[in-house]
Amino acid sequence: MTNQREKRNEVSLPHSVFSADWLRQAERQAAQETGISLFTLMQRAAKAAFLLTQRQFPHARHWLILCGHGNNGGDGFEVARLAKNAGIRVTLLAVEGSKPLPEEAQSARRSWLTSGGTINSADSVWPPDADLIIDGLLGTGLSSAPRAPYDRLIDAINSASLPVISLDIPSGLDAETGQNAGQAVHATQTISFIALKPGLLTGQARDFTGELHCDALGLESWLGGHIALLQRLDATLLGTWLHPRRPCSHKGEQGRLLVVGGDTGFAGAIRMASESALRTGAGLVRVLTHIEHAGPLLTARPELMVQELTAQSLDEGLEWADVLVIGPGLGQKEWGKQAVDRAAKWDKPALWDADALNLLAINPGKRQNRVLTPHPGEAARLLGCSVKDIESDRLLSARKLTERYGGVVVLKGAGSLIASESGKMAIADVGNAGMASGGMGDVLSGIIGGLLAQKLDVYDAACAGSVVHGAAADEIALRQGTRGMLATDLLAVIAPLVNPDLKK
Repeated sequence: MTNQREKRNEVSLPHSVFSADWLRQAERQAAQETGISLFTLMQRAAKAAFLLTQRQFPHARHWLILCGHGNNGGDGFEVARLAKNAGIRVTLLAVEGSKPLPEEAQSARRSWLTSGGTINSADSVWPPDADLIIDGLLGTGLSSAPRAPYDRLIDAINSASLPVISLDIPSGLDAETGQNAGQAVHATQTISFIALKPGLLTGQARDFTGELHCDALGLESWLGGHIALLQRLDATLLGTWLHPRRPCSHKGEQGRLLVVGGDTGFAGAIRMASESALRTGAGLVRVLTHIEHAGPLLTARPELMVQELTAQSLDEGLEWADVLVIGPGLGQKEWGKQAVDRAAKWDKPALWDADALNLLAINPGKRQNRVLTPHPGEAARLLGCSVKDIESDRLLSARKLTERYGGVVVLKGAGSLIASESGKMAIADVGNAGMASGGMGDVLSGIIGGLLAQKLDVYDAACAGSVVHGAAADEIALRQGTRGMLATDLLAVIAPLVNPDLKK
């Protein structure tokens, strides 16, 4: 099967992401201000889904369409009508509710019946020769586990071994958080209407959305007049942060980066962080680490300046450096604690990762010119909660981290979140499952540190660095797949990504 990250890279998606809650309220406002009726918007959504399905599965001749008791079901009725009119055999199952359908969904249901279509109950036996499923069960308003009969229908969809196209969002997935509270449809394709929602890009989203598409339904100009909740970041944006160097630039202009870490047995972490900083373009990189690592590091990467970490060398290094990266392989012994205590008093841009974050959780402090890069476990320690609490609402967790610790936070994961204390937020829509291996975070730290050294501000460095990191992994996945990817594999493809002008 084609890797879904590979397929997503072939799809053009908008960079603005809007709250699902806001969109549900704003849809009626959009209709009033543009003169486009809500039913017309439903028809446009159905047409977009119908055309996508025909394009992706041109040989499917019997569509099984499942409609819920809401406007998502209305979309399904309209898709069914278009398919039937195109000569495709359609079997439609609908969930009946105790309340009347919304007005637009009622209109869609009438149009389907008027066209000669029939409606089967949700308990009906599924046709054995159906070759495709349209999921129009539950829309973006779901905030709890699906109840009967939706839970049973979702399980049946997932057991059917057929291509699945989900309308707006895979049924059962939370559109704000990307969490699956109970059952959720494993879609082959998902088409989001009007705008992208956060829950399609972070949390557990990638396990369910399949190949993601978006259609604004003609509301692009209207959306342009509103501020998005956050930005979706991908490799096409690298040129906005990374510009060609002056022909006469020198290493001093590209920054002096100090990397601190690598206690006994953790030389790999400090090497990956420091080398990725060099590959990103930092002018000079000095490493302070355990003395036993100095020789091997210099042998492997002679461009580094390597010294033993002592109180004196740390003071001298901080005096010399423009930017600090602290934490990779640092450990939590007295050796590491003293380094973190000294780093906490330093007032230049810094990135804290790994055990520096664990030590920060014990002795919290707030500052503005710092990037924190926690994975969910470290984030839970920083906020004094559980990993489940972090993952249940990653956007909220990222905001809480910036409120407590200041600066910029990169909450790592599938759809890493970048949040600033000023309120800016983004999702890095890059990366793949191959990154579930040791050392990836160390490479990220070095990349962001290298960009900080080149004088990007903390938010831009975190955004650009997260994109470079994930895009590098995507490049490796295209070459060799995801299983067996090593963090050091990324080092060879960082340089082309931080020179986006080469691709023009």
